[in-house]
Amino acid sequence: MHFVFMGVSGSGKTSVAERVAGRLGSPFAEADDFHPEANIRKMESGVPLTDEDRGPWLRELARWIGEHDALGESTVMACSALKRDYRDLLRAGALEVHFLHLHGTEEVIWERLDAREGHFMPSGLLLSQLETLERLDPDEAGRELDVRDDLDTLTSQALEYVGERTGVTGV
Repeated sequence: MHFVFMGVSGSGKTSVAERVAGRLGSPFAEADDFHPEANIRKMESGVPLTDEDRGPWLRELARWIGEHDALGESTVMACSALKRDYRDLLRAGALEVHFLHLHGTEEVIWERLDAREGHFMPSGLLLSQLETLERLDPDEAGRELDVRDDLDTLTSQALEYVGERTGVTGV
């Protein structure tokens, strides 16, 4: 199984996903590391990515999931996955891809972004991401997590969800 921690920039998806991957001993991918340089330059300059910009990036992430799936490995990924279409592209990598959506109000996310350092994504692009965001549909495998909870609580909730799906307990 493959678990994608999704949400807008500043939602905490990477922090939670890294902890979960560490507890599971699963391969971890930070989707931002897969962006081509052109996408990074565009975002650094405050220009939102288009669907055309995201397509090759998402297909590369699906390929990464598929490679690990072929090896029989479960994975954990942090990826914005803002639209259903984007999640569908990621699901093309394997049969069982679950999404854990770190969700919160615009105000909470702004606070988190303002406190963050060392990331290429300027906080000014948050509005674009919030406008693009499509919450999980009822037929999509996954769960929403409230970012008002602290990191330990979010990690516990995520591990509970993963454990229920994988049968792995005590992680």
